[in-house]
Amino acid sequence: MSDALDGRTSAIKIQNSVHDNPNHARRWLVLVIIAATQLMIVLDATIVNIALPQAQTELGISDGNRTWVVTAYALSFGALLLLGGRISDYWGRRRSFLVGMAGFAVASAVGGIAQESWQLFAARAGQGVFAALLAPAALAILTVTFTEPKERARAFGVFGAIAGGGAAVGLLLGGVLTEYLSWRWCLLVNVPVAVIAVVAAYAVIEESKAEGDTRYDIPGAIVIALGLGSLVYGFTRAESGWGSLSTVVFIGAGVLLIVVFGFMESRSGNPLLPLRVLFHRDRGPAFFASMMVGTVLVGATLFLTFYFQIVLQYSPVIAGLASMPITGGIFVTAGVASSLMPKFGPKPLMSLGPLMSAVGLLMLLRIDIDTSYWTHVFPALVLVGLGLGLLIIPLQNVALIGVPDHDAGAASALVNATLQVGGALGAAIFTSVYTSTKQNYLLDNPLASSMERLFHEEVAGYHSVFAIAAVFVAVISPVVFFVVRAKKDDLPDGEVLVHAG
Repeated sequence: MSDALDGRTSAIKIQNSVHDNPNHARRWLVLVIIAATQLMIVLDATIVNIALPQAQTELGISDGNRTWVVTAYALSFGALLLLGGRISDYWGRRRSFLVGMAGFAVASAVGGIAQESWQLFAARAGQGVFAALLAPAALAILTVTFTEPKERARAFGVFGAIAGGGAAVGLLLGGVLTEYLSWRWCLLVNVPVAVIAVVAAYAVIEESKAEGDTRYDIPGAIVIALGLGSLVYGFTRAESGWGSLSTVVFIGAGVLLIVVFGFMESRSGNPLLPLRVLFHRDRGPAFFASMMVGTVLVGATLFLTFYFQIVLQYSPVIAGLASMPITGGIFVTAGVASSLMPKFGPKPLMSLGPLMSAVGLLMLLRIDIDTSYWTHVFPALVLVGLGLGLLIIPLQNVALIGVPDHDAGAASALVNATLQVGGALGAAIFTSVYTSTKQNYLLDNPLASSMERLFHEEVAGYHSVFAIAAVFVAVISPVVFFVVRAKKDDLPDGEVLVHAG
């Protein structure tokens, strides 16, 4: 009898909590607003990739600096994401959403009308700053709006599908806008979307915030941002020599500041990044893998679009379509990984996936100035995507193993932050490798004709990038194989996965 009474009491409490939720009656409209926001954030990670050759020509950006269009966004986004999550919880999720969206629109407009390269770089950094506030606010609003497990799973299914497919949409949309309008519209397109989202959110979404301790770790946020920024800038300077003074100083300063950040977090009563989340035998390799995946997704694929447009002379739309096999491969094996993981656990999939992607990247070393796409490029890209799909799903699960409820948000945000920071580091490192290889090619082939030399030096640079990218992704496998101990029974339950997004 008491069990039945307890059951009815729990049901009443759950029902009341649902109806006490101010967004309950409009929850599906909230989902539409948040889904549009998520699509815009994900789009901006890839939409400029296709537009970059045109923007480089118009603004006179050098080969060594052009990747800052991507790096500035990824670095500011990743470095400030954890702080953005804290701000949205404590300051108010609706307020953070509105400010983040408005700021993102302004930064997009500035980038769209940029007349100098530094203006475009600054605008992209601004987009990253406001995205770091906007993205966790959107996810938190979704979490507190959908309180019923089945509806929450459906809502996060929509959210996750957009997160997974947004990169592909960005490549296609970037190609269409660049070819038929201008590269500037790859940024300006955000403005009307943001205006509609702000108006809708202001009218529909009610405010919510976390209670209790609301202190911010501002010093920690500043130190880690400066450390990552110095590290990335140091790698970009490596094109003039890995032993040059500027390279050594900036990389050394970056490493030192990251160490200082770790010391500060270990002493902080309200840390930006609880070190217990990071330093765990299973979770640590997952965050490392996320960073390595970021280097490949942002760094290597960026140079792939350069190859399509500069060497193969593809139009922006065709270049976008030609990049799609990676995304298609991820979709295929992500579903396979989801079904295999409960049977075999995460370790076999996380060990095999990176090796498949590494083989695909090494296959790209066969490309030349007159390579057939279907025989040389397409199979390689499919293999890269299939391998990443096997890795990403178990990676996200392992990153949450054993995480207490109050650290689940930090662990989930850290997966996204390491992915973005990895992309920034990858773009910087690959750019230095690419430019150094081109310079060496010119020294070794001084008598080649100008046009022939141009295309061959480009291809030589891409070969070096893809080779380094293969090493970066391949190293995940031994780390996972020898360090990770997680079994299938250790994986977090569905409730935690929903929070992970």
